[in-house]
Amino acid sequence: MKSSSTSNSLIKGTNFARKKWNLIPIPHATIPEPKGQDLDFVNVAYSHLIHSDWEKIEGLSSGLNPFRFKHVLLKIKKDFVLSHEFYKWVRNKIPSLHTLETHAMIVHILTKYRKFKSAESILRGVLKSGSIDLPSRLFEAILYSYRLCDSSACVFDSLFKTYAHMKKFRNATTTFCRMKDYGFVPKIESCNAFMSALHSLNRADVVLGFYREIRKCGISPNVYTLNIVISAHCKLTNIEKALEIFHDMGDMGILPTVATYNTIISGYCNKGLLSSAVKLKTVMEKNGLKPSDVTFNTLIHEFCKQGRLHEANRVLSEMRAKEVAPNTVTYNALISGYSKAGNSELGCELYEEMLRHGVPTDIITYNALILAFCKEGKTKKAANIVKELDKQNLVPNSSTFSALILGQCVRKNSERAFQLYKSMVRNRCHPDRSTFEKLISCFCQNQDFDRAVRVLREMVKSSMSPDSTVVSELCDGLCRTGNRDSARLLQEEIKARFPD
Repeated sequence: MKSSSTSNSLIKGTNFARKKWNLIPIPHATIPEPKGQDLDFVNVAYSHLIHSDWEKIEGLSSGLNPFRFKHVLLKIKKDFVLSHEFYKWVRNKIPSLHTLETHAMIVHILTKYRKFKSAESILRGVLKSGSIDLPSRLFEAILYSYRLCDSSACVFDSLFKTYAHMKKFRNATTTFCRMKDYGFVPKIESCNAFMSALHSLNRADVVLGFYREIRKCGISPNVYTLNIVISAHCKLTNIEKALEIFHDMGDMGILPTVATYNTIISGYCNKGLLSSAVKLKTVMEKNGLKPSDVTFNTLIHEFCKQGRLHEANRVLSEMRAKEVAPNTVTYNALISGYSKAGNSELGCELYEEMLRHGVPTDIITYNALILAFCKEGKTKKAANIVKELDKQNLVPNSSTFSALILGQCVRKNSERAFQLYKSMVRNRCHPDRSTFEKLISCFCQNQDFDRAVRVLREMVKSSMSPDSTVVSELCDGLCRTGNRDSARLLQEEIKARFPD
């Protein structure tokens, strides 16, 4: 997640914080009227177009120039289908005739007739192929042709939403502020698209800044807006603020949805407040809303995380009783819960149940099973699960290797553990702190201090500070075998690398 200062600079840099502004008059640009041969050409082209005589249009192509092209577009602008066909025909036949002004014209025409997807497709195409200053020039082209095309405010809304969908946040915020300068504001649906895109990239603080701004602009939120805002507060672990918004929804005439409740239930779970989460589910049901698979999965995951597997199974039973089908997420949470509890037998039973009910498995499923077996030292059974990965076209990841290394360490097979570690690195999977420390400890138990030192140094090279217990175990072993100087040098290296 980006820092708060970076997010705030995005807000301040685009004048989100400005409370008042003086509107700038919309410019009224014109282009000269066609005369003589130009007028004749435009009229003939218009006649051929309204009669869909593309063969004759083809014959006029050599005489088409940017000036004539613009006037033909203006003449047929009330027929958005024909305008779009002509625009595409020129793009295919004589692409050099297209300018920012002609792109702006067709966007005006399409948005006026609410053909937003087509308009946004054109805008995306223009923006993908442009220079750094293109966004500014595109806005100017749309602005200056606004009155010329007898357009509607939807055109700016489409531009703003296109930037949001493309995740061009600075361009979107600049467009938003420039729109305000001329008295335009985006629709709430477009604001939602912008906020949703920001939220998906963990820019929760910017989401909240933008929400405050749209409220100042008088843009009324809908339930989707508030769901994003509640989720942003939860992501920032500010459950109290999320609840404030939740309780204000009624005063705003907006009813919470299942997604609203699910977001706050998840927020409670993330803070370990399971009892509050369960109570909110009860409130949700009293208000006539049926819990979804997300509701149940969130609770099951948190119960498993806390090692409360009995309660997790009780939620699973309720889920089934209410005819909400358990899915991959449900089973993965439970299998992982049993894996952490060291109960591979019940984990396997759930896995078999998954297969019987046709519930898809994924890498998380198999990693949980592998870890369960490895924690119990059942490395052969873990290896059989690894074979299943190949059958399912799944690629082992860092968690897979870490579990397998743990299994060998449990069996004190440091040689095999080290081979798995090297394979892990070759496959560009990154060991975590726990994997390094388990491997170092295993080498120490087997009196293989040279390899223990090697792994410790690779851990330090990966910018991971080793636990003092592991360092003490290794240094004590070195001292016992007469390598006091090596132990001292190692401690100095670690202290120099991690002075705090």
